[in-house]
This record gives sequence, structure tokens and C-alpha cells, in this order.
Amino acid sequence: MHPALNIMIKAARRASQIINRASLNVEHLQITAKQQHDFVTEVDRAAEGAIIEILREAYPDYGILAEESGHFAGDGGEYQWIIDPLDGTTNFIHGFPQYAVSIALAHKGQPVHGVVYDTLRNEMFTASKGGGAFLNERRIRVSKCLKLEHSLIGTGFPFKTLDHLDAYIAIFRELTGQTSGIRRPGAASLDLAYVACGRLDGFWEFGLCPWDMAAGCLLILEAGGLVSDLAGGGKYMKHGNLIAGTPKVFAQLLHVIKKHAASTLSV
Repeated sequence: MHPALNIMIKAARRASQIINRASLNVEHLQITAKQQHDFVTEVDRAAEGAIIEILREAYPDYGILAEESGHFAGDGGEYQWIIDPLDGTTNFIHGFPQYAVSIALAHKGQPVHGVVYDTLRNEMFTASKGGGAFLNERRIRVSKCLKLEHSLIGTGFPFKTLDHLDAYIAIFRELTGQTSGIRRPGAASLDLAYVACGRLDGFWEFGLCPWDMAAGCLLILEAGGLVSDLAGGGKYMKHGNLIAGTPKVFAQLLHVIKKHAASTLSV
């Protein structure tokens, strides 16, 4: 295992201690709204601080892009940590058991190591570029699903802005009739990890941030899946519009989504 990945696992576990301890007293947390329907708690900030402390101690020159504290260039300009200390904050503050820690290391903008840690289930998803994807050190692969009609698809409902709600509803309507089911658990990093290990056969969402998807997308790619923007290209980290899945399901999912969304959203 690469030394950087070991450090990332250590940081994720440290953050999980903070998150799990706080989950016992959620009603006493200080919660503020960053914008409509987008919340941050003292737990997010404390977990992020713990992650950054560990990462900086090991790699002090690397840049940082973190959800709560923002962007720091660093002196090692080609490398950047991408951190979501608590993906699924809204779930967390409601006691809904679906949230995770997500950490990626990018080189020249491309994720090369990734960790998604489900703190409640003690499920550690890890991946390194060219080295495969793992769940608790066991190799994982995307499912063998071939047809959209047999697939279980994950998504994320628009909640920060409703600008593209019509396109989303049109996609949802068509896919509801063409799949085995659609799920919206509320933590994109875990949804992507679930595609990587075969629990979901595909996923789509609009308006994601890099910290929502950097680690999860690497997991899928290393597990034999495909990831793209709405045009089938590689600009999803830039635009935040994402389609992922098994190779066969991905192509069918892309066809449906592209038909409804390409004219209204950036690729």
C-alpha cells in the first residue's frame, strides 16, 4: 500500500472518532446554514481540522481543497488533498445513518489515491490509480449487470438550487420505468463507493463539488467501471455533473440522461 494511502486511512479514522462521538449527542450540536438546504456543524469543522493536521504533518507541501476551510495552494503545486470531512451532513444531523469521510489525493488535478470511510459500518473503501479498489482490504469490482432494466441506480436530488429541476424530473421519470429501482441515500461519496463494490449498478447527479466525488470516482474506475460528464467526456470534476456505472449500464444511462440534460446543463 502506498504511504500516502496509509496516511489517508489514518486521517479518516481520526475523523470518524470525532463523528461517531458526536453522533451520540446530535441534538446539542451547533448547526449553521452555509446556504439554503446546505448545513455545516461543529463536527464537520472538527473532523476536517483533524484530517488536515494528519495530512500536513506527513506532507506539509501539498495543497488542500477542503469543503469547510477552502483552498490552500501549498508549495508542492502538483499535489492536492481533496477533503470532505462529513459527506451527508444533513443525514447526520437527522440521525439518518448514511454519511462518510471522503479524502482524495490528486496529482495535476487527477485523483491518484482515494478513501471513502463509512464510519458507522466501519467500511473502508480505498483505491490507488493502477492498483485496484478495495473494501476493508478485499478487492472489489463493479457489478456484472448488463441491462438498464435490471439495474439499481443511485442519484442525488437537486437541493442547493432548483435551476435544473425540470431536466432532473424528466430523467427520473424515464429511468423509473426503465430500471429495477432508483435510490437516493444522500451521501454521494458512498453512492459512488457502492457502484464500485456492486451494490449499485449506476449513478448520476448534477452540481457536485470535487470533494463529493474525487475519491468515489477513482474507486469506480479502479473497480472496472466508467465515469463521465454529460457528454461522455472527462470534465465531471470541473462541472460537477456526473454519470457512472458498470460499462454496459453506463452507456445506457448516458443515453437517457444526455437526451434530457445536455441542452440545459454544462457537460
